[in-house]
Amino acid sequence: MIDTVPFDAAVFGQTFTLRKSGEEGGSPMLIANPRLASLWDDGRAEAMSEPEKLLYRSNLLGSDKRITNYGGGNTSAKVMQPDPLTGEEAEVLWVKGSGGDVGSIKMDGFATLYMDKLRALKGKYRGVEFEDEMVGFLPHCTFNLNPRAASIDTPLHAYVPKKHVDHMHPDAIIAIAASKNSKELTQRIFGDEIGWLPWKKPGYELGLWLEKFCLENPEAKGVVLESHGLFTWADDAKECYELTLEIINKAIAFFEEETAGKTIFGGAVCESLGKDERRKVAAALMPAIRGMVSGLQPMVGNFNDSETVLEFVNSADLRPLAALGTSCPDHFLRTKICPLVVDFDPAKGNLDEVLAGLPAQVEAYRDGYAAYYDRCKHEDSPALRDPNAVVYLVPGVGMITFAKDKATARISGEFYVNAINVMRGASTVSEYCGLPEQEAFDIEYWLLEEAKLQRMPKPKSLAGKVALVTGGAGGIGAATAQRYLSEGACVVLADINADALETTLEALAGKYSRDVVRTVEMNVTDEAAVDAAYADAVVEYGGIDILVSNAGIASSAPVEETSLELWNKNMSILSTGYFLVSRAAFKLMRVQGMGGSIVFVASKNGLAASPNASAYCTAKASEIHLARCLALEGAEAGIRVNVVNPDAVLRGSKIWEGEWLEQRASTYKTDKEGLEEMYRNRSMLKRNVLPEDIAEAAYFFASEKSAKSTGNILNVDAGNQQSFPR
Repeated sequence: MIDTVPFDAAVFGQTFTLRKSGEEGGSPMLIANPRLASLWDDGRAEAMSEPEKLLYRSNLLGSDKRITNYGGGNTSAKVMQPDPLTGEEAEVLWVKGSGGDVGSIKMDGFATLYMDKLRALKGKYRGVEFEDEMVGFLPHCTFNLNPRAASIDTPLHAYVPKKHVDHMHPDAIIAIAASKNSKELTQRIFGDEIGWLPWKKPGYELGLWLEKFCLENPEAKGVVLESHGLFTWADDAKECYELTLEIINKAIAFFEEETAGKTIFGGAVCESLGKDERRKVAAALMPAIRGMVSGLQPMVGNFNDSETVLEFVNSADLRPLAALGTSCPDHFLRTKICPLVVDFDPAKGNLDEVLAGLPAQVEAYRDGYAAYYDRCKHEDSPALRDPNAVVYLVPGVGMITFAKDKATARISGEFYVNAINVMRGASTVSEYCGLPEQEAFDIEYWLLEEAKLQRMPKPKSLAGKVALVTGGAGGIGAATAQRYLSEGACVVLADINADALETTLEALAGKYSRDVVRTVEMNVTDEAAVDAAYADAVVEYGGIDILVSNAGIASSAPVEETSLELWNKNMSILSTGYFLVSRAAFKLMRVQGMGGSIVFVASKNGLAASPNASAYCTAKASEIHLARCLALEGAEAGIRVNVVNPDAVLRGSKIWEGEWLEQRASTYKTDKEGLEEMYRNRSMLKRNVLPEDIAEAAYFFASEKSAKSTGNILNVDAGNQQSFPR
């Protein structure tokens, strides 16, 4: 049985006493989800080959987080296939390859290996001290030159003497596996149908343990692995799938019955703030934390204030349970050794005090993590990695997670929700046990895991950066957003046109995923709307690194026909609006302490006068001078401010629709069809200027390529002598 090892750093928790189930002062346990229902369609599966049934089964299992978390679990099938050289039938193991996700896996996500060669590997095994070297032999077992790398779990599937094997990480099963008396609970719930094995790090030795268990217990249909998960097996694909559901449902039913009416997590000791207040606190905390944890690379945040999270962060047992860390290796690798509990008191609303104390809390966590590394490291351990927490728990507010990108931050939060569910179940029916410290370290700093990290591609140039683009639904705004997304940034599109925002969102999210694109309706002339939009952006991603101030209008009229209303409208949007969004960006960037880049999309008309456009030209000139002033103020904080001056970007531009197009065509005595050609011929280079050209300039100023540039103007106008900066 596993003993938990308390961490000696205060931030990791001290020695705590957990309340027993049923004590007064708690809230009732959240009702479990309905039972898992079989989604297997016999008609659909009838014509499938065995590998296709494996794919079908895998996708069904991965479609429900009650069965397994993202990227977690493995599935396999042993299939007879003709050898590509001899033509003779060979037994082939199809098993989820390294790094895949069963919910989204395709056929090319499975590794294929000769079973006879996998069995022959037993002759190469030199014992548990050398089990990691067995991974190097797996490529020698590859069937049909399949390039998909086999995972460390391959032996766990290969040596189970059944055709089909599922390895899942259901919360309900891990709650059993992470209980102090997990062996007894397994026997009590499943009898002899499901066995139990003590904790063992995934690898070759565990594969041999599973084989031994199967041979000694031929009637067993699966096994619970302590602190890990569930294995089930059968000789038919559908039977294996439905067996997995049946076992999980038994565990769900057990917890429903055993936890009914009992106090959960020692009961609530604080109440949640209202939703708007929770987001307000998160918006204040996230940029401050982000600035502290982005020393090695920019981090992206995620906020979760679901009922499950709030029940945990409001509870009496929050700190002692959080200090124990997670149990399942998949949970642990995503969420680190343990979370940081932020010292916020929702009853006192002590946000200013918390913000003042955050640097000390974060530093204490780093010191605790470094001490953990020093206690557990081996001679050949990889160097200390980022010592900052991934998960931040805020009483009354929710959970914040930070990672290198939005998807990882979101998924890390999902894994910690899995961990909360596990802790709820285990601590209510028994005593929850996290992984022992040394075991946790040996997984986190596993040399095989380090090798996988070293093989990861180099981050893109804007990885971890967050950009807010005003006028984001227009041609230049959308093109700029796409350029940033292509370089790994997250983008918040801000615009006053809700319909256009939705259209742009669908196009960009379809290409880059919804994780990395958000929208917010924002009137840049409304101070409250600007502040609210920034708060929303911060809660979505943790902060802002890049502002592209691009919202605009255009008007054309002789000065005597220019009304005060028209004049004020130009100044309000093109001058005051740029001031408001820049001021908000400055405030946020100073809190983060990470520098930043502000890009004004102005106009050639800000430098070169144009007839019948005095309001527009003056407002654009105001933008340019504002940028120069801000460049002076922002330099000491590493905030760069630069200007891109387009000219005659007609395609996809919202301001060239309607009156402005008609007015400029009239000014230059041409029709709207000939206006673009007129602008092209007017340019020195005789070329059209497109939204993508402006986007490239905006990327230059946002990237490290322009790290030593501020207060500059880049004309993208195909050449116009009048607008040469002087």
